[in-house]
Amino acid sequence: MTIVRPGANPAPLPKPAPDRKPRLRRVPVPDVKGVLATLWKERLAYLFLAPFLISFVAFILVPVALALLMSFTSYDAFNVPRFVGFDNFIALITQDTIFMKYALPNTLKFAFFVGPLGYALSFFIAWLIYQLPKAIRDVVTLAVYAPSMAGGVALTVVWQAAFSGDYVGYINHFMLKYGMISKPVLWLQDPKYLLIIMIVVTIWMSFGVGFLSLLAGLDTVNKELYEAGKIDGISSRLQEVYYITIPSMKPQMLFSAVMAIVGTLKAGAISVQLTGMPITPSYSGHLILNHIDDYAFIRFELGYASTVSIVLLAMSYFALKLSYRLFGQKEGE
Repeated sequence: MTIVRPGANPAPLPKPAPDRKPRLRRVPVPDVKGVLATLWKERLAYLFLAPFLISFVAFILVPVALALLMSFTSYDAFNVPRFVGFDNFIALITQDTIFMKYALPNTLKFAFFVGPLGYALSFFIAWLIYQLPKAIRDVVTLAVYAPSMAGGVALTVVWQAAFSGDYVGYINHFMLKYGMISKPVLWLQDPKYLLIIMIVVTIWMSFGVGFLSLLAGLDTVNKELYEAGKIDGISSRLQEVYYITIPSMKPQMLFSAVMAIVGTLKAGAISVQLTGMPITPSYSGHLILNHIDDYAFIRFELGYASTVSIVLLAMSYFALKLSYRLFGQKEGE
């Protein structure tokens, strides 16, 4: 309690705080005129971008959106699509034994060996080629890159002849000649060997654009960094690669990783090209892409095929996110 002396002026009472009404935040309105003015100002640049943008929208965005919509329907390409909700996704997990027992495990095995191991092999081969004298480097690069340009022709001519199941097949002839086998082996019809052959052939054909980007990235590394590294205590080539080469060429590493992921997950046609059958023996080479082709173009269950496509798209997305996490440029680099 405050005591007021006689003759003293009492202390002024505090004024009550004024009632403050909450202010409403203004929602920013898009400046349409400004956007149109910018587009018109940069019209020449957008004119050059137009062919790619139109193709990207027409052949990427629109098909993905349609596949997402169709995945919730039952559609056979003849009748009107019927909405079924999440029934296709539930059936994929609970009823599709071919997908869960063969397509998904085979795709994961195939992606593991062809993806990370093939990617590491591409980097190793590119690094070895870069150590060669410049006079012969281009010739060796062309020899390694050529199989990726040949594609299906190389599969038919080289690998089908090599793994032919008769006596004139290159591998059977060699192994019979030296007594390694007693009778010809049906390499492309035997479930024990088909997936392994698919992995070997795909890695052999995987030295494409991603391989060239790695080789070009090695040429962009500043040579002075190696000299500075020797002063700082780097004593081996392996340390040079880990501490200098890889951090200096992360954009090329990222591009090559993206190309490897895309190439791995879309490599379903290789089993058909090797065996000549849409469904491989005992589903031994059955990948998710083959599962999509089976339901889309053989059974005409386009709604269910779209569901499997969305699952494959989700797998690709998470693999790409992992690649960006590993090789993407971080802040301050």
